[in-house]
Amino acid sequence: MYFDDFEVGLSIELKPAKIEKEEMIDFAKKYDNIPLHTDEEYAKNTHFGKLIAPGVMSFMAVWAKYLEIDLAGDEILAGKSTKIEWLKPVFVDDVLTGKCKVTKLTKRNEKNGIVELEIEVYNQNNEFVLTNITEMIVKCRI
Repeated sequence: MYFDDFEVGLSIELKPAKIEKEEMIDFAKKYDNIPLHTDEEYAKNTHFGKLIAPGVMSFMAVWAKYLEIDLAGDEILAGKSTKIEWLKPVFVDDVLTGKCKVTKLTKRNEKNGIVELEIEVYNQNNEFVLTNITEMIVKCRI
């Protein structure tokens, strides 16, 4: 989709993403190796009472569902920025659903513009667990 085709307010529901225990621990051991993500005995003695998923992994599970839709497709030139805010912990077997919305459009020049997306993520109990703002540079129709 070209920059010119985007509209502020465009909203898309993302498919659910389940946090699988083995994948979560593997991710944590490789990228966020702290006991709260990898050691069940340790996690039992925290105020969470059990393992929590690494925040980046929780976001990436939902981001993978966004990529299945791939709004910009071949017209994306690059990612510009992303900001993730974690609001509640995500646990093993949580099912995350996301809603992606275009929140801002900024034309840079005749060749491209910046599309800002907001992704709100909820768990299976409809608790708001994280939010993300991503900017991507997208080609204009020439």
